[in-house]
Amino acid sequence: MTVAAHLESALRPLLRGPLPVRLHAWDGSVAGPVDAPRVMLESPRALRRILWHPGELGAAQAYVTGELDVEGDLTEALSIAWRTVAERRIPGVRVRDVLRLAVVVARAGALGAPLPAPATQARLRGRRNVPERDRAAISHHYDSSNEFYSLLLDPAMAYSCAYFTRGVPGTPDDPDYGLVEAQRDKLDLVCDKLELRPGARLLDVGCGWGSLSLHAAENYGAQVLAVTIAQAQRDYLEARIADRGLGDLVRVRLLDYRDLTETGFDAVASLEMGEHVGERNYPRYAHALHDAAAPGAPVLIQQMSRRGRHRGGGPFIESFIAPDMAMRPVGDTVARLEDAGLEVRGVQAMREHYVWTAHAWMRRLEERWDEAEALLGPEGARTWRLYLAGGALAFEQGRMGVDQILAQRPATVRAVCDAPDRAVLAP
Repeated sequence: MTVAAHLESALRPLLRGPLPVRLHAWDGSVAGPVDAPRVMLESPRALRRILWHPGELGAAQAYVTGELDVEGDLTEALSIAWRTVAERRIPGVRVRDVLRLAVVVARAGALGAPLPAPATQARLRGRRNVPERDRAAISHHYDSSNEFYSLLLDPAMAYSCAYFTRGVPGTPDDPDYGLVEAQRDKLDLVCDKLELRPGARLLDVGCGWGSLSLHAAENYGAQVLAVTIAQAQRDYLEARIADRGLGDLVRVRLLDYRDLTETGFDAVASLEMGEHVGERNYPRYAHALHDAAAPGAPVLIQQMSRRGRHRGGGPFIESFIAPDMAMRPVGDTVARLEDAGLEVRGVQAMREHYVWTAHAWMRRLEERWDEAEALLGPEGARTWRLYLAGGALAFEQGRMGVDQILAQRPATVRAVCDAPDRAVLAP
């Protein structure tokens, strides 16, 4: 029996039915529907990785190393895989499934010790969500290459969900509206919600490459303090401040939110940074935003949400992209912000906008694939392809969301409801 036939026989009980893809093995054998997406097992090493890490992580390791490939649309293949799991109500991998796969791996001559993790997989040490490990986690994702992010993102270097105000992007109805315009509209939306005006003091927590900071200074006359713990981002933003002559309006500091001491800001923003502080530290993060704002000042948080047991996004994202990330349902985040003393004024869901944003980034990646490979290497480029395809699908299927939460530091004394004999000063 061929490798593909052995695999099909072993996987049928786990999948509760036939293969949902066309499987091509390295020995030339084929199994599965003719008209399904084609999954190529280029090396026996792919099976060894999946055996030692059954499920998402092993498959992701094999894909980024090129030991497993998908011919055609990767997003379509992932979508079919998710749909098969949902429709057939496939349970998690069980011991007997692993044993069955081990027999196939042995027959294919691929049985052996675990393979080394791919070079792009994160290697963090120490306790989660302490400053030293947080810096390492952020550096793993954000300090890889400013040149690569310049290739992937819009010219403003906005690395967060855009806001599409003119319909679905990429349609013939409006060919002149795309990612660049949608990121600009997102920045305007944020600045409008924060009621920025000339001279207003804005704190940008987790500023990235400075898209919001520069936009608020240039277009609204705000005086901005931007903070980040990513060295490459800080250096990049410093250069952009100098190039644009904004040194009198924008300051950038390499600073952890836990070390913030300046207060009295007229507005505070944090775009897609709260996911990285960790579950244990989120109350401290929320209090830091509250304490930095002046009494009565608005605070805007744009943050991803997620239900289910994989609060970090799943084994692939947690291992390769954003180690130690923690997401939760948006209602839980609202409660934590309220616990910190903030009054939530509104929540705007933007889930579908992240689908469009991720697809725009994917198009830019594919159009400049050779450059991406030159900057990150083949493994790094494939990691990003898998990340964007999987991320777009997670938002499309509603497994993840993103929201803008507008809050305010109260300007008056408020009583604590569960302790009527005590009063808490909101300022």
